[in-house]
Amino acid sequence: MKSLRSRRNVFVTAGIVAGGLLTLTYASYRRDIDPAYERIATGSQIAPSRCGPIEYAVRGEGPPVLVLHGAGGGFDQGLELSEPLARAGFRVIAMSRFGYLRTPLPADASAPAQADAHACLLDALNIKQAAVLGVSAGGPSALQFALRFPDRTAALVLMVPAAYAPRPTQEPPKRMSRAAMFFFETALRSDFLFWAGGKLAHDTFIRSILGTPPEVVASASAEEQARLQGFLEHILPISPRSAGLLNDAVVTSSLPRYELEKIAAPTLAISTPDCLYGTFEGARYTAEHVPHARFVGYPSGGHMLVGRTAEVTSEIAAFLKASSLRQ
Repeated sequence: MKSLRSRRNVFVTAGIVAGGLLTLTYASYRRDIDPAYERIATGSQIAPSRCGPIEYAVRGEGPPVLVLHGAGGGFDQGLELSEPLARAGFRVIAMSRFGYLRTPLPADASAPAQADAHACLLDALNIKQAAVLGVSAGGPSALQFALRFPDRTAALVLMVPAAYAPRPTQEPPKRMSRAAMFFFETALRSDFLFWAGGKLAHDTFIRSILGTPPEVVASASAEEQARLQGFLEHILPISPRSAGLLNDAVVTSSLPRYELEKIAAPTLAISTPDCLYGTFEGARYTAEHVPHARFVGYPSGGHMLVGRTAEVTSEIAAFLKASSLRQ
């Protein structure tokens, strides 16, 4: 009897402890997720364009720059990435691409269809011409915009872009890591799973989600580490972005070669060889085939260009100002 009572007490105690841990975990989750939803609920507008509703936000004054965010983004990520440009004298228009936040995913969400939607947004804002900044998975539609609307493209900037690069015939197609597969199949569908993964597998998320070697982040300044942590946390809430993420996975997994030689806009492409999304070769190849394009390859920094914020901002701002003078 004493043995049974003892075991029962152990089970009861274990249950109480487990329940307490779950309560604490859920409370911690709510402390993070509630402000995340509040953050995306303000600061943007909806343009009722001929391509459908498009969410966007505007910061700064000066020559317009249309910012096309990467995977896991939305207008909020676009603003975060381009805030230095707004301070440098540009009017930043950060949109939510198809399937992100309050911009719905249409039946045709291809890169050309996205480019048409970019033009629709500019029409709704009465902007005849703008520079275009395509970041990561925003690269394909940025390239398509430059091809489809050459008279409306003041300049083209591709930052760590998803872009075509030829692969040796003997080289096998790249496969997603197990962590990335888990992310796309489960974590991106659930705010809680993504939140928990970021807490329990931080380095894995830095590598698989931010495309940056964890050791690069570990050796960065405290300011840079805080920037990356904030960027990762701001992917939450992820469920309103999941449709866009899944669409980006489809678009970027089978990129064709665009007619780069027909791009007339001044073009700047930026990447690093340690970008874990493999954007270096695509960025360099694009710059080699777009007439008079320029390629800037930093020696390190990963997909997030760790430690390069000031350099990148200066490079892009100077390029955009020079491009506007040529208009």
